[in-house]
Amino acid sequence: MTSKVAEEALGYEQARDELIEVVRRLEAGGTTLEESLALWERGEELAKVCRRWLDGARARLDAALAEEDGTGAGDDSE
Repeated sequence: MTSKVAEEALGYEQARDELIEVVRRLEAGGTTLEESLALWERGEELAKVCRRWLDGARARLDAALAEEDGTGAGDDSE
């Protein structure tokens, strides 16, 4: 459960930067199968963190746009 809390505490940029490093290490090779699997799993976790941040940002943007559209909705009926 501690790793879950730590994941949620990561900011988008932190998770993205760590994910970039994980991908770089995987692409470079030279790791054992165990290390590669651990890196892959960490990459999956980081990708989920990034996705949550992006989904949250999308929801906030959609809500702001809907609010903006809602204020002038009555004027479009002519």
